[in-house]
Amino acid sequence: MSEAPVTAGFDGPIAIDLLTDPAGVPRARAMLQRAQWAASAFARYDRAAVDRIVAAAAAAGAARAREYADWAVRETGFGVAEHKVIKNLASTTGLAQAYAGHDYVTPRVDPAARIVEIPRPAGVVLALTPSTNPVATVFVKSLLALMTRNAVVVSPHPLARECSADAARALADAAVAAGAPDGVIQVVDEPSVPLINALMTDERTNLIVATGGVGVVRAAYSSGTPAIGVGPGNVPVFVADDADLPEAARRIVDSKSFDNSILCTNESVLIVTEAAAGALLRHLQRAGAYLLPPEDRDKVRDLLFPGGHFDTRFVGKDATWIAAQAGLRVPGTSRVLLAPFPLVVPEEPLAHEKLCPVLGLTQVGSVRHGIGAARAVLRLGGRGHSAAIHATDPATIMEYGAALEVLRVVVNAGSSLGSAGIGTGLAPSMTIGTGFFGRSSVGENLQPKHLVQWTRLAYNEDPAVGFGDFTGLVPWEAPTGAVPPYPVASNLRDHGGRPQTGHPVPANKTPGQDDRGAAAGPARPAGTPGGTDADMEALRAEIRRVVLEELRGIVGDGRG
Repeated sequence: MSEAPVTAGFDGPIAIDLLTDPAGVPRARAMLQRAQWAASAFARYDRAAVDRIVAAAAAAGAARAREYADWAVRETGFGVAEHKVIKNLASTTGLAQAYAGHDYVTPRVDPAARIVEIPRPAGVVLALTPSTNPVATVFVKSLLALMTRNAVVVSPHPLARECSADAARALADAAVAAGAPDGVIQVVDEPSVPLINALMTDERTNLIVATGGVGVVRAAYSSGTPAIGVGPGNVPVFVADDADLPEAARRIVDSKSFDNSILCTNESVLIVTEAAAGALLRHLQRAGAYLLPPEDRDKVRDLLFPGGHFDTRFVGKDATWIAAQAGLRVPGTSRVLLAPFPLVVPEEPLAHEKLCPVLGLTQVGSVRHGIGAARAVLRLGGRGHSAAIHATDPATIMEYGAALEVLRVVVNAGSSLGSAGIGTGLAPSMTIGTGFFGRSSVGENLQPKHLVQWTRLAYNEDPAVGFGDFTGLVPWEAPTGAVPPYPVASNLRDHGGRPQTGHPVPANKTPGQDDRGAAAGPARPAGTPGGTDADMEALRAEIRRVVLEELRGIVGDGRG
């Protein structure tokens, strides 16, 4: 099937053809070979060394939080730089502090259960990152990999490739300077379908962590490599009669306007009881929301959803700009556009996800009807993801949480940051698992524990059988001396013995050989040993299709 290169939506030309990149597979193999070497070396490090490396990398990212916030807005056109600074800090030093007391390196001993647990890193992690939260997601996935002694290859969304790549290199340089193996963090500078296909299906990739739209997540799951993927959001927020209405209004407007609603955890539809609606609307307007009259609401709806589908040109744009595009004049202080509608039905575009500061609004007669409306919102999208409620009665809050098919419900807090673990007790993350409801392999916010597994030494439960004394026994070693450089073949070194520019090749290999020294052939997907050529071609075609689908929806499918 012949298809034109996908370049729509980019601010500038792409250096390589996204579809036909002859160097894509060799580039992927070189990166993975280097990552595999780094992961093998890193897996022997002790906790003190790992903690030192994590702290150095986190500090390096935090030091450039403002620079990368500005860069991300400039490159993608999405969001608010001041808000991205907050996310970048939360995703670096904030993340390191959140897990400072956790240990994913030292063996655990449970004499009562007569079990010893030895941590085993995944190995090489492929991190697919979005355009909506590019730098923050790079920071989170890279630091989680370092905490668990994994090597990570970052594959940024093409729309955010420059800021993402530079951020990954900043962490990589700091990590290596602090003692990490060379190549422990790598990044794809120029994405292409052949390269992404090779990275996803190569047997040296041990785990894919995919943050993005439905297309890229499905590609990860269909690659044959173990994958953690997440789904889209469509967050309902319910305000009950007994809520603190001034505080609820302030929190909702602050959350919906945060980074211009670029986070998939942002409130999408506001549901309020009729008894509380009048007062809540007054407080919302004081907080910076603008209530659209019916005629203006229709103009905004038609603008955002031409043909019934969300126009990705409006992702991460501010409220006044969107109003102007619809030909409306609103106060310059407007942070959110309130768009009332009567019923949550599939035909109502405003009931669907909106990654911009336009908040659907519907009124209900009771708590029971409010819960029903929230369930209806989730049937349109966002199952497994997030919801929010502003209420006081624990029975109402419990009923709401038990009725909705989501795995996180933020209570009396803004959902944009609260569901991401900032300002709540949830794990801080830019990758939100949707579990069984959302067809995701994880139901929590992405955490270090998802990148490490444990070998369990299980003793005979009979007390008469002795249980060993494992006090002080750690199978890992603190690295000594200079950080070993990635081995490069002598014929690729210059006269001074330094590696030449280009793709490194292990010293025990020659160019064109695979990691066993055999002639390099097509990468075999994990879990398909001995697969036929037809099987391989079918898998490649499927990955090509879904990756192209992702790239065509260059903005909409770059969600967090």
